[in-house]
Amino acid sequence: MSSLSEFQLLSVLAQEMNMRKASERLFVSQPALSQRLQTIEKDWGTKLFIRSQKGLALTPAGEHVIQFVNDVLTKQEKVRETIHSLQSGVSGTLKIAVASIVGQNWLPQVLKKFIDRYPQARISLVTGWSSEILKSLYDDQVHVGIIRGTPDWKGVKVHLFNDPLYLVDREITSPEQVLHTDRPFIQFKSDSNYYQEIQDWWMRNFKTSPKRTVVVDQIETCKQMAFNGIGYAILPAITLTKTDREIFKIPLVDENNHPLKRDTWLLGYDSAFQLKQVKAFVELIKEYIAESSEE
Repeated sequence: MSSLSEFQLLSVLAQEMNMRKASERLFVSQPALSQRLQTIEKDWGTKLFIRSQKGLALTPAGEHVIQFVNDVLTKQEKVRETIHSLQSGVSGTLKIAVASIVGQNWLPQVLKKFIDRYPQARISLVTGWSSEILKSLYDDQVHVGIIRGTPDWKGVKVHLFNDPLYLVDREITSPEQVLHTDRPFIQFKSDSNYYQEIQDWWMRNFKTSPKRTVVVDQIETCKQMAFNGIGYAILPAITLTKTDREIFKIPLVDENNHPLKRDTWLLGYDSAFQLKQVKAFVELIKEYIAESSEE
């Protein structure tokens, strides 16, 4: 049976699929790595990788072994986390998946406070769409996820904040003016219900489609195009907190004249919230939100 260090070697090889890149990550020479791999394959009694000029490819047996290896390494990390949680102080790795818009505009200030307060803790952070974050939670790859919209989640669900939506432009000062401009409506792609909310608001107010539209793949691109006068956009307040340019921000309202807002939630399983680093992170978030509301 291979040792945990050999499991880590196999895991890196499976990630890189390249002997040179794997040897660099593992700080060993390529000949030494090749020899160790041969010994591991002899131990398993089968070839795990096929070598070629293009790199490595997993054999069918190798796929099964790598799945087993990754499962063992994941369980090892969980045991380490449990041990860390039993020790005094906050340490271990805090694994977070967060919606890109929150990761870019809100989370950095929170993480700065967390790192300053708990220097022994480590942070593993991934960003993406809300559907990707939910998958990371379901697959137990992260401790907590921060998503936008209204999540269908059966575990722990903590409401963090909501922020209003604005029609943003350098020329338009009232919503009705969009019907008379030839400049485009700039939209960004989203897998949440954000896009549908905007479409509902538009049709409810104007009963017709925009004259021209430009669709971009990132909200930051959408924002910069609007700020540079290319067209108008609908953006959440979280992206506008640090703007100092001359730009008009018109709040969107629903049919009852209430502000349209986007919710942000913190999600996770009960077991994750028992870890000290997760508890500390949640408490710090609550402190940060309370302090921000007082400003």
